[in-house]
Amino acid sequence: MKRKKKILVGMSGGIDSSVAALILKEKGFDVSGGFIVFEEKNNRCCVIESKNRARRAAKAIGIPFYSFDFKKEFKGRIISRFIDGYKAGITPNPCVDCNKEIKFGLFLDKALALKFDYVATGHYVRKRKMKGTGKFMLLKGKDENKDQSYFLWKLNQKQLKRILFPLGNYTKEETRKKAAEFNLPNLDAKESQEACFLKNGLFSFLKDKIKTKEGEIVDIKGKKIGKHQGVHFYTLGQRKGLGLPGGPYFVVGKDASRNLLIVSKNKKDLFGKELIAAEVNWIDSVGKKEKIKAKVKIRHHHQPAAATILKINNRKCKIIFNKPQQAITPGQSVVFYKRKKLLGGGIIRSSFC
Repeated sequence: MKRKKKILVGMSGGIDSSVAALILKEKGFDVSGGFIVFEEKNNRCCVIESKNRARRAAKAIGIPFYSFDFKKEFKGRIISRFIDGYKAGITPNPCVDCNKEIKFGLFLDKALALKFDYVATGHYVRKRKMKGTGKFMLLKGKDENKDQSYFLWKLNQKQLKRILFPLGNYTKEETRKKAAEFNLPNLDAKESQEACFLKNGLFSFLKDKIKTKEGEIVDIKGKKIGKHQGVHFYTLGQRKGLGLPGGPYFVVGKDASRNLLIVSKNKKDLFGKELIAAEVNWIDSVGKKEKIKAKVKIRHHHQPAAATILKINNRKCKIIFNKPQQAITPGQSVVFYKRKKLLGGGIIRSSFC
């Protein structure tokens, strides 16, 4: 008798990952649930609550449940990098790093060591095997409003070979409906809107990790118009919390070396047409070309914009948009698409008007 494929599903306690486990169980796989403990120093009650929800969901589905403690690794690889990024004056995206290093790094390694064949998650994204090559491509999820491909551009073929995305062909409404039909115990679980360790907001988190350092707020002509508590507490495009009379003003630049925050009343000063991306990773073989036409996203909720990608080297490229884009932010991920297909991505290093 052929052995059932063993799958370890990363269960967070939310609806999406619970339904992902349910779908795989219904398809006849040997499914187990795995909860990852990322960080609990400042939100221990939230971790326990999430873990208990995940455990109840696993019990309702009828699958074994495991817990994995990755707090040390998460702090060293994700949180430390996040803090260092803000200290350097950039705006990092920890979820991208977490997917690469933890969820599809340590968690996958642990699953394979325990003789599982695959890991699965509740991401809204589709994986497809390419004809002839045996390699895998990533496609946007069926539900465009929930598509999470933007956060997965760092994955490689070795990881993709062992990952399943059961919700790729589901809409959020279909997921909710399936959870209700099966009477899963976590229907009222709130969806996470930002990084899991920012329970009390970004500023609250950073002020405990980075010392305040008063500096000048200047306009684009260099005129001093106010004071700030440290450029690392601000991001491009921000207009709230500046404390400047006669606004609104927008943050249009940060000079970390001189501790200067640059602002403007004119929103047009936020727009740029070019950027340099580093740490580039290509999922699709199109990355071998020197010049690529693609749709490009500079943040998760950014509408993909037509652009030309010019290869500088295997890990660096220049991107020229057909039309100027608002708030191209160093540290954020820039992600490339060809229609529904995720081609790859990189980290924004600098931008130009």
